[in-house]
Amino acid sequence: MRTWSFPVGRYLGVEVRIHAFFLLLLGTSITFAEATGSNGTRGFTLWLMLFFAVVLREIARAIAAASFGLELRSVLLLPTGGLPTYATQDDTARAAKPAIEKRMAVVGPLANIATGLILFGMMAGIAPGLGLLDRPWVTPDALLRSFAWTQVLLGAINFLPVAPLDGGRVLRGGFSSAGGGIASAQQAIKFGQYLAIGMVIMGIVLVNLVLMLIGIFVLVAAHLEDQGVLLQTKVDSVRMKDVMLTEYTTLSASATLEDALEQAIHSLQDVFPVVRAGNLVGAVSRQGIFEALQTDGNGYVQGVMTRSFHTAQPDDSLLKTLQRITNGVGAQLVPVVEGERVIGIITPQNLSQSMSILNQSKKLQERNARASQQDQE
Repeated sequence: MRTWSFPVGRYLGVEVRIHAFFLLLLGTSITFAEATGSNGTRGFTLWLMLFFAVVLREIARAIAAASFGLELRSVLLLPTGGLPTYATQDDTARAAKPAIEKRMAVVGPLANIATGLILFGMMAGIAPGLGLLDRPWVTPDALLRSFAWTQVLLGAINFLPVAPLDGGRVLRGGFSSAGGGIASAQQAIKFGQYLAIGMVIMGIVLVNLVLMLIGIFVLVAAHLEDQGVLLQTKVDSVRMKDVMLTEYTTLSASATLEDALEQAIHSLQDVFPVVRAGNLVGAVSRQGIFEALQTDGNGYVQGVMTRSFHTAQPDDSLLKTLQRITNGVGAQLVPVVEGERVIGIITPQNLSQSMSILNQSKKLQERNARASQQDQE
């Protein structure tokens, strides 16, 4: 999700990010306005209109999500809409259920179309001679008319049966009802990618810049969603025992911060379990030790460690661990316990490294298995 995107803030606990393609569209809007004899300010205003339409769509979807009891963690804004991420695995699973997904899918486009129609009605009453149906519908020379049409067109575009547009989500719900599971979701995404490629080709043939840009944006969004589905497939099959760190350094609760920092310098860990008489009592990060020394001077580890953390079982799904780390539990350390004995730990740093090595190992095993099969044939 974070690739080629940047944050614009956190609102009501939801992180909002904008994809870099919005900046590409900004440049295109300004260039288009100047090419048609208008100034760049009008092109920038057209871009703001689309941005407002996308934000309005996502606000409507956030309200709908709350009505279903779903908690959003973040939203990635694209020129064609937004890609939400939910706070928990349960919320993600519930949102993917066909009944909820189909209802959620129509909320955003209907909000845009309804807003556009209200704007049409207001402009028709205030300025009857404005020519609301004149073409082109979206132009820097008629910003008021363009404002209403931007809302209507974004809503209409999102009803196209192309994943991850809202019409594609309805289609995906149909695939899931028929076939079920992640494989069905990938089928819907692939179908949407093929249609998006067709839109790009038609835009080139017809010399229609808008159609071509829509196709490109849909391709990018479909690729991002496909990555999310594939990541879920890979991660869901991984257990804690597959990626946990079994050789690690512990710190004593009674150790001074200077001694702890000295140990941290000679370790590759970013987070350390804190023990007292052999029992796990907390966790502390290297950065936390350094900041405490800078702020308050030398003290004891027990004074800066966090005592709040969750444990995991060796056979727990890695998804649960990812949620705990992402939600920022304690010092971002998850001990893996067997009975009362700690047999490993998970930290963001070791998780990234372990997943990379695990993926390479699986690829090597698959390649060796194919080679063995070919030798037998």
